[in-house]
Amino acid sequence: MSLPPEFVVRLGRHTRVVDGGRGLLGGSPTRYVRLSDAARAALHGREVCAATPAGARLADMLLELAMADPVVALLPERHDEYTVVVPVMDRADELDRLLGSIAASTGPGRHPRVIVVDDGSADPAPIEAVAARHGAEFLGLPENLGPGGARNAGLRLVETEFVVFVDSDIVVNVETIPLLLRHFADPKVASAVPRIVGLAGSDTWISRYEDARSSLDLGAHAAAVKPRSPVAWASSACVVVRVAALGDGFDAAMRVGEDVDLAWRLTEAGWRIRYEPAAFAEHEHRARFGDWITRKAIYGTGAQPLAERHPEAIAPAILAPWSVGVMLALMAQRRWSVPVAVAITAVTAVRIARRLRSAGHPYALGAWLTANGVVSAAAQASALMLRHWWPIAVIGCLFSRRMRRIVAIAAVTDIALEYRRSPARLDVLRFGLAKRLDDLAYGAGVWWAALKARSAASLKPDWRGQRR
Repeated sequence: MSLPPEFVVRLGRHTRVVDGGRGLLGGSPTRYVRLSDAARAALHGREVCAATPAGARLADMLLELAMADPVVALLPERHDEYTVVVPVMDRADELDRLLGSIAASTGPGRHPRVIVVDDGSADPAPIEAVAARHGAEFLGLPENLGPGGARNAGLRLVETEFVVFVDSDIVVNVETIPLLLRHFADPKVASAVPRIVGLAGSDTWISRYEDARSSLDLGAHAAAVKPRSPVAWASSACVVVRVAALGDGFDAAMRVGEDVDLAWRLTEAGWRIRYEPAAFAEHEHRARFGDWITRKAIYGTGAQPLAERHPEAIAPAILAPWSVGVMLALMAQRRWSVPVAVAITAVTAVRIARRLRSAGHPYALGAWLTANGVVSAAAQASALMLRHWWPIAVIGCLFSRRMRRIVAIAAVTDIALEYRRSPARLDVLRFGLAKRLDDLAYGAGVWWAALKARSAASLKPDWRGQRR
């Protein structure tokens, strides 16, 4: 299976062209790629077109290494038939709004089959009435199976090549599905997901925080979805999937994290998953504090079942041994801390440079990669203390002034950086409070599930670093 001639990819924002165009540095995990003469000829600026055999091979390799992303605007429109499956429970009004948006988003003469799966509503009659009013099929389940089981029930009725799973609290627009379908010009793509943004409506301080930092919003930049990468998972709140890739579908035994599990199983099987922010869907974020904080904790409980199924992918941090040494030296806060950290960093930079001696400027590249590694390690260590390991950090703060200083610096820096990155309609104090509560609730969910299962698998970092 090869990319079609019209397929165009563009180097990712973190991919660097080095050595005068003879090499590329980037991807996930970061690596150096030496380009052949044919590959160099196929790279035009930062874009590669699959119109030639060399271009097709290079584009495919860059997609596989997460060094480039498809230019969705240049991909041809597709008119594939698809079926929409909507799992719902006790949300008749939200379902009505969603089905209306689906009808409004389809082009003239297009009427996709829509299957509404009632997942054990207390009163299914309103759900059935809404489905009938919009011309959708109704499938009532006698008992609640959870989101994965409900989607699977609908999937068994699908006869088209593609299926669109969309939750009842979502609203789609005219471009959502057509843009996602363009990605399937790549025969290795199993699914594509849009950016999930907040639906206009409630204006509480919690909803404003969610508009800026929703767990479902994966950001403004296109990406490959793969474990141990910046975009490691994707929600199935709205997703287009190639039916042939699904197999038995979602793991119905999982009530939380079933979408992450499916994405990781697809990537393990050799499929690609694309995150496309040019396509977006609106989500009705939780606006009430109790609902919001409970949902964050529930998200955390999904880490343990994922650890049981994907132990290599779930690590809350991925740290190379040298970066652990740097962090421990700095956290010791002794006179020797900075000299030791600098020495470890310098030795690492030289070792990396020697592995890159085929590059034109190996020591410059080694220094750049090592500096990025230090920044990444600091960010991950901060996340461990403030999110996954906060109970341990709290205990440490009770007995150690140094630990209190470390946690305070990490918390303030985290809030400042997140507030600067996020277009929040919220003052920094309430944003910071919401961010800390978000992390505390998620971490509490992780610990609760780990203690219940008597397993620390979801809490263990990977000290060996990213595998090549």
